[in-house]
Amino acid sequence: MYRPLALSLICLTLAACASPNPYTASSNPLPPAPPQAAQTFDASAYPAAPRDFASYRSWTWFNHQLPPGSPLADSDQIAEAVSEGLDQRGLRPARNGAADLLVSTDVRMEKRLRQVQEDYGPGPGYGPYGPYGGYPPVVRTYEVQVMVVRLTLFDGASGQPVWSTSAETDGQGSISQRGDALRGAVNKALAAYPPR
Repeated sequence: MYRPLALSLICLTLAACASPNPYTASSNPLPPAPPQAAQTFDASAYPAAPRDFASYRSWTWFNHQLPPGSPLADSDQIAEAVSEGLDQRGLRPARNGAADLLVSTDVRMEKRLRQVQEDYGPGPGYGPYGPYGGYPPVVRTYEVQVMVVRLTLFDGASGQPVWSTSAETDGQGSISQRGDALRGAVNKALAAYPPR
């Protein structure tokens, strides 16, 4: 039953390949360029100039609002950790409102899977798995909660994003341990600033 169907499909496919091509090639010349083409400059045809991160000296919060708090840390703790991290990289808070950079921060809890390999039994040369193998290792998978810190820096004049980063750390422990973890995650996220 399937063989006649397959043969008929093959015959139809071969018949379709043997039909003449309805499209014909033509060799018309290209039309002349418009007169205004000689006076226009297309900046999109060239790569963007490298950004000078050394020109950024001051910062303020994006939309002049402190970062939102989270169950892990309140808004002031997050703002303090980010401010300290930026200060260590030579960026100072803007005094008059006009800043070179606008900073947006987001802190949230996310789940991650961690795997741990545990070896049991005697070493090589013993055991039921051959003359050179002991007992096979056991791989266990755990689900853990991590604190993820995301930072985005925007150009103060254009409002366009210029740099973005994130880092994660363990989100467990007491309030003081989570505060230390938050500062560590911010420093880890800002470790690559300014980009080379």
